[in-house]
Amino acid sequence: MPIMTERFDMTRRTTPPLAFALLFAHSAVHGEATPLATITVTAKGYAAEELETPVATTVLDRAELLRKNAQNVGEALRGEPGLAVASDGAQGQNPVIRGLRRESVVLLVDGMRLNSAQPQGAIASFMTLGLAERLEVVKGPASVLYGTGALGGAINVLLPQAKFEPGAGLDATASYDSASSGVRGAGIANFSRGDHALMAGASAARLGDYRAPAGKVDLTGYDSDALIGQYRFRIDAAQQLRVSLQRQTDKDVWYPGSKRPHPAQPLVVGNTIVRSPEQERTLAELGYGRKGSGAAPLNLDVRVWRQEVERNIWSYSDLQRADKARTKVEFATDGIDARADWLAHPRHLLSFGVNAWHMEASPERHLANPPPGSPLVRNVPFTNGRISALGYYLQDDMRFGKLNVLAGLRHDTVKGNADSINNGAVTAGLEREDSATSGSLGLIYAAAPLLRPFVNLSRGFRAGEMRERFEASPRGDGYHYLGNPQIRPETATQFELGIKGANADFNYSASVYRNRISDYITGRPTGATIGGLPVKQTVNLGEVTISGAEASARWQFSRDQWLSAGYSRLRGENKDLNEPLFQMPADELSLGWEGKVGAGWTADATVRLVRRQDRVATAFARGTENATSGFGTLDLGATWAYARNQSLRLALKNVGDKAYHEHLAEGVSGQEIKAPGRSLQLVWRGRF
Repeated sequence: MPIMTERFDMTRRTTPPLAFALLFAHSAVHGEATPLATITVTAKGYAAEELETPVATTVLDRAELLRKNAQNVGEALRGEPGLAVASDGAQGQNPVIRGLRRESVVLLVDGMRLNSAQPQGAIASFMTLGLAERLEVVKGPASVLYGTGALGGAINVLLPQAKFEPGAGLDATASYDSASSGVRGAGIANFSRGDHALMAGASAARLGDYRAPAGKVDLTGYDSDALIGQYRFRIDAAQQLRVSLQRQTDKDVWYPGSKRPHPAQPLVVGNTIVRSPEQERTLAELGYGRKGSGAAPLNLDVRVWRQEVERNIWSYSDLQRADKARTKVEFATDGIDARADWLAHPRHLLSFGVNAWHMEASPERHLANPPPGSPLVRNVPFTNGRISALGYYLQDDMRFGKLNVLAGLRHDTVKGNADSINNGAVTAGLEREDSATSGSLGLIYAAAPLLRPFVNLSRGFRAGEMRERFEASPRGDGYHYLGNPQIRPETATQFELGIKGANADFNYSASVYRNRISDYITGRPTGATIGGLPVKQTVNLGEVTISGAEASARWQFSRDQWLSAGYSRLRGENKDLNEPLFQMPADELSLGWEGKVGAGWTADATVRLVRRQDRVATAFARGTENATSGFGTLDLGATWAYARNQSLRLALKNVGDKAYHEHLAEGVSGQEIKAPGRSLQLVWRGRF
């Protein structure tokens, strides 16, 4: 069936040329694949069949995203093997890949990097999921293609593209969620005439405070609006120009997981809670693509882009009913990507490119003096912070009979500097430049459709981000943060052994892995105080290891009846302190059924079983991580395709109204954010 038509540009990257596709017996051919094929563009950098890729991936298409009715990327990935969520609020749902959190995961939208230091909230929630076409995850170090930060992997949100198809088309959705009394809607329209194509989309969400089994969870509602658009001009059959725009605004966002008693003045200040009255992301892209031809085609894509993330981050006192800190910051990133893939030989598809980006930020922070009612006084953590990165890579996708070999190499240079830190008190020793070489080697052998063993060895790196380098001031959460401008990059080496396969009735994947990280960057409570506030210091740990196993399977046991299962288990170890690594996700198992139950009707059920997590850090965390009870939830749903290209879905989430929280939910011990309780959801979709 056709998949991702008009994937001409390399934001999605074109599929291999026909000669190469014929060599790969089940690979995608010019945007088309076998009915069994799951296509990923993020793992290899161009569209390729997942079964031909020696890397662990997760792919959710638009239908699955609508079935989950997720509000953001983190929520969409909850329960998927190898993935977890660290949350500090309804909007603040940070995806976690194999135990590695936001700083160690590269987030992309249409292949463009989303940069921002993030003290609270989820940068992944700045992506317009309600308009997303696909969500792809690469699990494990992915620095060869994505550079610094991709120790845990990469997450790519793929938005709709303008298509050269006759006439106009509209894809619209609307949903209601009883837990939050929330309503959401989205629409995507495509227009095409001759050599011109236009796509425009908009979404809106109005979400109230959601209900947990014990009652309303205060400060979990917010508003969100997004606009996207793209214009394409077809120069000729081989060349295109494109202009893309994206904009998302969130208002009245609170992070209740940040609620903590003020450590220096609990009787006067009470609890502090981080909130964001308004935050906005804007992206503009100009791109050029050329599709090669002949026996050795060369596909080329070049683009320049600018992305701005603006945030107002206030810290509110619930006792004084006033802000104790206000920070306004804009992270502006300019980038350029030049990529190509070339069928240099019938057995070798070469990919190569250069990526460069430069990010700047200069936060304006004002803090309250100790006496109640005191005015806010300027106390900025750093001034004119800058990080630049430049990387070159080469990848060879090789085929030798039934054996597919994927090898890549990359070199990066990352520079960081600031004019001053600690409210202007420090102006020297702030510059640092690091270079790193990343590599990957993977093999997958197609012994049979259901027997495709694979192995990969990959190395990634992460240089310190802006907050880790330059943060040097009190913050509204009651800690005095000390960054480290000379923090060393961390490096990760992962070895993975797995197997995958698929036929008409059964598909599965399973793998075991071990990831060793040197110079692990983290914020560590020191036990010291500055100005009466406890200190968190950015440090390099000597070594940590994360090992795990994950598996997923889907079986058609009867006509139009499917069973599915997913499993995740990982263990992290802090070698320096000989104890479990801080904040590792719990083991979990999911079981599901989906099937046709009548003319136009399908139904589904999902059970999620999460084990008690008592492997917690004690010495490192200084009492800030506690054990979490296990829990189980049941979700039920039914979808009615009542007309051509129109459907209505009714779902009941957390049927048993189970009270629980994820292990990675933030909050004072015993007061972590509780997950939503029983919720009735309605989702409508229409395509015209």
